[in-house]
Amino acid sequence: MSSSSLPSPSPSHPLAPYGWDADREAEFAPYAEQGCLPGRVVRVDRGQCDVATADGVLRADTAFVTPKDPLRVVCTGDWVAVEPDGDPRHVRTCLPRRTAFVRSTSSKRSEGQILAANVDHAIVAVSLAADPDLARIERFLALAWESGAQPLVVLTKADLVPDPVTLSHLVQDVETAAPGVQVLSVSAEQGEGLDVLAATVAGGTAVLLGQSGAGKSTLANALLGADVMDVRAIRDVDGKGRHTTTTRNLLVLPGGGVLIDTPGLRGVGLWDANSGVEQVFAEIAELAERCRFHDCAHGTEPGCAVLAAIDDGELSERRLDSYRKLMRENQRIVAKTDARVRAELRKEWKRRGALGKAAMEAKRGGGMR
Repeated sequence: MSSSSLPSPSPSHPLAPYGWDADREAEFAPYAEQGCLPGRVVRVDRGQCDVATADGVLRADTAFVTPKDPLRVVCTGDWVAVEPDGDPRHVRTCLPRRTAFVRSTSSKRSEGQILAANVDHAIVAVSLAADPDLARIERFLALAWESGAQPLVVLTKADLVPDPVTLSHLVQDVETAAPGVQVLSVSAEQGEGLDVLAATVAGGTAVLLGQSGAGKSTLANALLGADVMDVRAIRDVDGKGRHTTTTRNLLVLPGGGVLIDTPGLRGVGLWDANSGVEQVFAEIAELAERCRFHDCAHGTEPGCAVLAAIDDGELSERRLDSYRKLMRENQRIVAKTDARVRAELRKEWKRRGALGKAAMEAKRGGGMR
């Protein structure tokens, strides 16, 4: 969602800097009649949260809204209704989420984990201290597109690439892996590119995503105009570092909008992100429409437009391999929670197995003639 399409908040409302608007006010009306306070969650930890309200930032308990579904727990970025009094205060309910950034957990239960809610811009921070990992960028972008937010790739530490030609090539490589996504190179140390980034995210909610050492906290401090986030040195050998941010924090930007900084993410597992993957690899989805078979797996099928594009140099093998990997991973995640999908996958595996067996037998038969 672009900042220009967001409903205009009332400038006189104390929560306007946090993104409060007319739609939120309408959603909150039933709780206002009950005397509840509206607020936005700026931090969550251990069953409690900090909520920005018209009365200031309040500490509130989330026990009353702790569902069994981990995707419905209170998270940073949520708009909530807070009890008018009590010690401690309690969050009574969460207002409907417009967007939600979700990844799969690393647990064997394959649960989803919500990282941030009501996000307009998903900033994928990638350090230029090392060559950008294009496959990881594609993974982040798949989750970002699936969330409903507008992705944005920010190549940090551009001052480490002083040659403009080399920097231009790196930006082009990332742009190839991020169709339809703006790619910015910035240097927080030298202040380059920050004005464009600040203007892009102004008026909405942006979440900072990336690995440890990507320069998220330094970037956040530059956008905030103050040393709010702790910054630690990184290793020169690979550009990686320890986790600096340990919780997700929502902060108001001086130029308008709010920023959610997140801890460095070691694992970025997909969570029911089929449409997000299709968006990241839009050119493959477009090519697939020209395949002879509608269920073409782009493997050995005749008349495959995707394989033809690789032969012609129009599409890279790396892009197709990355697409296949993310689609397989997403299918596995969905299959663990959807019996119908599991049955369809088993049917597809049997069909492909039969095709492979038939092709092998045909090959052997051809060799005997």
